[in-house]
Amino acid sequence: MRNQPDPNITGKEKSGNGEVRIGFFVCHCGVNISSIVNVAEVRDYVASIPGVVVSQDYKFMCSDPGQDLIVRAIKTQKLNRVVVAACSPLMHELTFRNACEKAGINRFLFQMANIREHCAWVHDDKEAATIKAKALAHAAVSRVAYQSPLEIKREKINKDVLVVGGGIAGIQASLEIADAGHNVYLVEREASIGGKMALFDKTFPTLDCSACILTPKMVSVGHRENIKLFSWSEVVSVSGYLGSYKVKVKKRARYVDPEKCTGCGQCWSHCPATKFPSRRQIIIGKDTLINEKR
Repeated sequence: MRNQPDPNITGKEKSGNGEVRIGFFVCHCGVNISSIVNVAEVRDYVASIPGVVVSQDYKFMCSDPGQDLIVRAIKTQKLNRVVVAACSPLMHELTFRNACEKAGINRFLFQMANIREHCAWVHDDKEAATIKAKALAHAAVSRVAYQSPLEIKREKINKDVLVVGGGIAGIQASLEIADAGHNVYLVEREASIGGKMALFDKTFPTLDCSACILTPKMVSVGHRENIKLFSWSEVVSVSGYLGSYKVKVKKRARYVDPEKCTGCGQCWSHCPATKFPSRRQIIIGKDTLINEKR
């Protein structure tokens, strides 16, 4: 069924640009794709999908002549969607987006199918590779039919950083980001930072003292003015968008004043209620070991 035209695409869908008119272009990439994928078969298959007005192949779609081929087809065939089946979008998505904009199409009405890295380079069976290339191309055509034009705008970015988890990784990340001059909000669900490493005696593979590595970093977090620590807290929700997020943090009651706490542990050992944190060991004096489990 994956090689059958999508019945949901009729060519009559309405969008901001009216009737959907899709142009499909498949690249040989020299012999990188064409040596294992039957490019002509993919081209002819996509041409049969409703909504596809143009289906062409070219040896190097990313070249100037290849881009001109797309521009001319957009203008002469009044295309309002474009799909290119070629290499990774990481390499040439921007190239083809620029070509679409040059011809008057919004860059976000372009879709790219990766039939090189995801298909030709990982197969040695030509028939199977061609079937997969058809499926990838069909998926891209199906998707682009429902895409909407977007506009690029500039927003002021909030450079503050949220780090979730106060283990050794979160501590190190927070210190490095703070040293780079950014404000850091470190959220840890336990009563103290340190994570699993605080429970270890030695570290692999050098068998160095775990506390000797971790403790100075924990102290450094408290010394950094631009690190705000939320221990005994959890992230409840995250909203917003890239560069401007809003985060809600739930801070649980400690029943002690953290500004006056000296860390003596007396409140913990004498509390008649359930003791927190209960996964750690607290040693008082030489003979008393308190070790509670949840």
